[in-house]
Amino acid sequence: MEKRLTWTLPKNSGRNATGVVTVRHQGKREKRRYREIDWKRDKRDVLARVAALEYDPNRTANLALVQYTDGERRYILAPETLEVGQKIVSGEAAPLTAGNALPLKAIPVGTPIHCLELMPGQGAKLVRGAGAAAVVTGFEDRFALVKLPSGEIRRIGINAYATIGQVGRSEWKNTPLGKAGRKRHMGVRPTVRGTAQNPRSHSHGGGEGRSGEGMHPKTPWGKSARGNRTRNKSKYSHKMIVQRRK
Repeated sequence: MEKRLTWTLPKNSGRNATGVVTVRHQGKREKRRYREIDWKRDKRDVLARVAALEYDPNRTANLALVQYTDGERRYILAPETLEVGQKIVSGEAAPLTAGNALPLKAIPVGTPIHCLELMPGQGAKLVRGAGAAAVVTGFEDRFALVKLPSGEIRRIGINAYATIGQVGRSEWKNTPLGKAGRKRHMGVRPTVRGTAQNPRSHSHGGGEGRSGEGMHPKTPWGKSARGNRTRNKSKYSHKMIVQRRK
């Protein structure tokens, strides 16, 4: 672990500044250090060597510690086939090998990518989980059409950067936790059925005995839980979605 790129991650157990629970099922966990990750890959056309592959307790994917020729070290997400000692680079002329970062306009159709920017220079926002990969499916004027892991096809500016390859550690989702205590060490508290709660705590609660919801199923915040579409159609990015996720 590169100590200069880490700091102690505070734990607020899902509470806001006034102490009110705003995220359910969060509790105490083991101490962690946050690893600062280079989401922007803005060190252009400078070769870097993969110095180490490391575990990160804050995410499902592993990290790669890379060292640039000028001596600077940074963390990036480790793609599936990346190995220690391999050379990577970021820039428009970078070869199409795993770990290299290029703008979408320089990536051919059908290439798997991850760590995808929504806006150029913003830093990676999409496709960052273990085993995830998006695919460039075509180009349309100033936009690239990208199929995300959810099945959604989205327009993204051709100058936005993405990293070649699939995020590593794809076996993560098949790893059994083994016991409830391991989940508690991760900071996750038990989840209780809505029908078992009182009506103030959940919209499914209340009633005598083991009664049902008594109304259409809703989330604790009143949104329909029946699969109705709740996305705001007037949202600024609505026109960027070519095909909704399945």
